[in-house]
Amino acid sequence: MPEESIKVAVRVRPFNQREKDRSAKLVIKMQGKSTFIIDPKAPQDEPKQFSFDYSYWSHDGFVELPSGILEADNSLSPYASQQRVFDDLGRDVLKNAFDGFNCSLFAYGQTGSGKSYSMIGYGVNHGIVPIICDELFREMQNKKDKSTRYEVSFSMLEIYNEQVRDLLTKEFPKGGLSVRQHPTSGYFYPQGLRILPVGSYNDIELRISEGTENRTIAATNMNATSSRAHTVVTIYFDQIIKMDRSETKKTSVINLVDLAGSERVSNTGATGDRLKESTNINKSLSALGNVISALADISLGTKRKIVIPYRESVLTKLLQNALGGNSKTVMIAALSPADVNYDETLSTLRFADRVKRIKNTVVVNENPIEKLIRELKEENERLKLLIDTGKYNLQLDILPGMTNQHIELMRKNMEEEILSQIQANQQVLQNSKTSWDLKE
Repeated sequence: MPEESIKVAVRVRPFNQREKDRSAKLVIKMQGKSTFIIDPKAPQDEPKQFSFDYSYWSHDGFVELPSGILEADNSLSPYASQQRVFDDLGRDVLKNAFDGFNCSLFAYGQTGSGKSYSMIGYGVNHGIVPIICDELFREMQNKKDKSTRYEVSFSMLEIYNEQVRDLLTKEFPKGGLSVRQHPTSGYFYPQGLRILPVGSYNDIELRISEGTENRTIAATNMNATSSRAHTVVTIYFDQIIKMDRSETKKTSVINLVDLAGSERVSNTGATGDRLKESTNINKSLSALGNVISALADISLGTKRKIVIPYRESVLTKLLQNALGGNSKTVMIAALSPADVNYDETLSTLRFADRVKRIKNTVVVNENPIEKLIRELKEENERLKLLIDTGKYNLQLDILPGMTNQHIELMRKNMEEEILSQIQANQQVLQNSKTSWDLKE
């Protein structure tokens, strides 16, 4: 199976008001694909150099058009606009989705570094998420023919204080949604997450607006509208292709992830709830760093036996497929240009440098519907047999010193996960049969 490295881009923003008030100095330079960072305590030293697939200069060299859109102020300006970022990164995501690959795009960086601007955008300067959604429906319209039917669904969640919250509802159950592990694939998923069908870009725009209003944000010293949670927008894109008397279903899951900002608590002025949030954000990002390091070691072959610590946080559980599974993945690392944020920016560059070393094995998700129905039925039979015989107990990860109470809780959770998967498979079967009946 083909292996593909995670594609990595970095992007530097203009000075914000806080940095201007502190008379901040510029410590970032870019040349081609290379990014340089100057140590403000030793400006005479050679700048540290990093190379990525793309280094985007969005610090200066731009003008605001009457429409409000920001563009390069002349043909020689290196300024990277929202459209250019989409053309480089988003078009590949769309192509891969139509080819039937899973795709993931996530933004990483300290609080206030510009992640949400790159992902969601501001005002008329749309970010990569809304542009991808808009272009997806345009492309569907252009490719429309009698032999292909498209189905698109949408979900939006946030991970807040290590709990999963569905952003398409105002009802947040205590403790959040349960995160279950698929008994066959091993991947994790949030049980009970609302996945809603959407028929146009306007539908998605309304859902994103609804979800954004429900996001957990709060002011910190670093950022007046700091996101206090990781946000995951997922597009489920199905192409049902008619071939003679059979149908083939090509599926792509597109994950678009806006990570909460990494930050030094001393810089944010966090206390009380904000301090608890910052601690959990940093804990999950630290867990993400551990997963990235382990995956990079595997890709480089530097260690023989490595356990990838996906279970360390809810974030790493849900990003398992994007980081180490069947997904074509892109990361945007957002950078502050200011000397006052040197340590955080250097940390972000080192993180991005590790990510680019990871290789994923990617395959097209394509199944004849008859085969899909048969495989789901067979899987349900296997899962029901596990419940009836109790053989799932053999899959429990029982460690020395565990109490009977703890083992019983693990057994109960495993049984719930298997029953939940049977139910989910049954729902897919029902939908597939409906689609099949319509064809007849």
